[in-house]
Amino acid sequence: MATIDLGKLGFVNKGTYSSSTSYEKNDLVQYTDSGILSTYLYINASAATGQTPSTSGTVNGTYWAYYAKGGSTYTSTLTTQGDILYRDGSGEARLAAGTSGYFLKTQGSGANPIWAEAGGGLVQTVFSSSNTSYQNGGTSYANVITAQITPTSASNNILIFANSMGYYHHSGGAGTDRNHFWKLIREVGGSDTDIIDAEQRSDADLDGSFAPLSQSMYDKDNPNTTSQITYKWAMKGAGGNWDYYTNHNSTYASQMILMEVSV
Repeated sequence: MATIDLGKLGFVNKGTYSSSTSYEKNDLVQYTDSGILSTYLYINASAATGQTPSTSGTVNGTYWAYYAKGGSTYTSTLTTQGDILYRDGSGEARLAAGTSGYFLKTQGSGANPIWAEAGGGLVQTVFSSSNTSYQNGGTSYANVITAQITPTSASNNILIFANSMGYYHHSGGAGTDRNHFWKLIREVGGSDTDIIDAEQRSDADLDGSFAPLSQSMYDKDNPNTTSQITYKWAMKGAGGNWDYYTNHNSTYASQMILMEVSV
């Protein structure tokens, strides 16, 4: 009885492609082209060697067809936990993990994404209160209330709110020189910088009794530092006959609130 060659009745996996191996119809090989590993099926009726399955993503259609086309594993692009993969002007690109708390910001079509700091957000708040009583009518400033803050970014602003409650008093009658002066001071590394000078005056009564007066101050500061800052809310007199009693008899308290906000 004559023998009839039916050829291969199924696919035969030949493993990794080799240019020196002769392949025939229904052979399967694995080949990496442009960083992508795929499986190819030999389709030509005649056996051949040296027929590369694909080049630069284009399959050699005379001899091969994709059996299972692979995708990039990005192992050469993504190197560190937290990396982001995106496409730049030439292909796949890596955006390294950003600073903690930053967000991924798109810059529109034709531009690469970046990590960006959230704008206008409240970063931290510091509250300070003191009921220490001060009596000052002289010409030297006394710190009524202080508070400390360490900015997380040199570009951030500090919002400052300060308030104190006190009284003017003259024991011998109306007197003169009822003007008192208030100042906001920023201290960094032992050096003081005046931020606000504000003159305040009380229309004190004429019979020598106490004349209440509340002092408040609000400001926005850009200290341009990440060093610790001490803000001081200070007061002095004009050197006359009137004293200003802050937190008189410790009955009242002065407060200062510092708020760091990102820009």
